[in-house]
Amino acid sequence: MPKPLSVQLYSLRDYSKTREDFVNVVKRVADIGFQGVEPAGLHDIPPAEFKKLLDDLGLKIFSSHSPWARNPGGVSEIVDTLGALGLKTCVCGYGPDEFKDLDAIKATAENTNKIIEKLKPAGITLFQHNHYWEFERIDGTLKYDIYRQLCPEVKYQIDCFWSTNKGAEDPVAMLKRFAKDTILIHMKDGVCRQQAAVDGMKNGLLDMKIDLMPLGTGELPIKDLVANAPKQVSTIIVELDYVAEGLDMWESIEKSYRFMTSNGLGAGNK
Repeated sequence: MPKPLSVQLYSLRDYSKTREDFVNVVKRVADIGFQGVEPAGLHDIPPAEFKKLLDDLGLKIFSSHSPWARNPGGVSEIVDTLGALGLKTCVCGYGPDEFKDLDAIKATAENTNKIIEKLKPAGITLFQHNHYWEFERIDGTLKYDIYRQLCPEVKYQIDCFWSTNKGAEDPVAMLKRFAKDTILIHMKDGVCRQQAAVDGMKNGLLDMKIDLMPLGTGELPIKDLVANAPKQVSTIIVELDYVAEGLDMWESIEKSYRFMTSNGLGAGNK
C-alpha cells in the first residue's frame, strides 16, 4: 500500500502572507487531495485551532517544523504546542556551521543529546531534518555517520534530494544507510549536480543555483526511493523550497501530487 502523501506548507509560504491566506492555502491543499500537511509556522493560529481546521478538512498533521528545537531551554513550551497539535515528535536541524568540521559536529551532537533528554519525560521523539551539508565528507567519512555515532537516539527525516549532496552521493544508498532510524521522508526533485554553485544562505533560503521542479520531472530516482522507504515511515512529504524560474509553485505542487498518486508512489484522497 502506498504511504500517505503530505505537503510541507513552507513550499506555499508566498501565498500565506496573512492568517486568512494561510487558511485558504490549507483548504486548497485539501482540495488537491493531499492526505496530510507538515506546517512550518502556524501564522498566528493557536495550535488547537489549527488542529481543528485540519480535522474539519480531513487532513492529518503527521509532523511539524514548528516548534523547532534548537536548544535544551524552552522545552516546556514546545511540549505544550506539540500536545495541542496531537504530535509526539519534534523537529531539530542545523545550519552548515554546525557541521563544518569535527569539533562543530561534536558540539552539535552534544546539544541534540541534551534536547532528547529534556523531551523524554513527555514521551516526545526528536527527529532531525537534513540539507546537503550533513552529507558532505571529512577525510572520506560521511559527516552524518560521525554525528550518528555521537547522537545515537535521534531519528531522521531524510530529505532525499539534499542527501545527494549536490549529486555527490547516491540518495537510495543514503536512505538505506539511515533506514533503521528514519521515520519521515521529504521528496523534492530537480537537477542533482555536484558542480552547482553554493552561495550560502539568503533570506533563510538555500540560494544554491540548483533548479528545483515538480516531482517526476527532475533527476531524483523517486520510484527507487519510495520502493526503499522504511516500513516505519508514516508519510512521504512533498517539499519544494522554491521552483526554477518560469515555474509556478501551485502548479508544481499539483503536478507533484498527480505524479506520486498516478504512479502509486503515494496515497491521496482523490
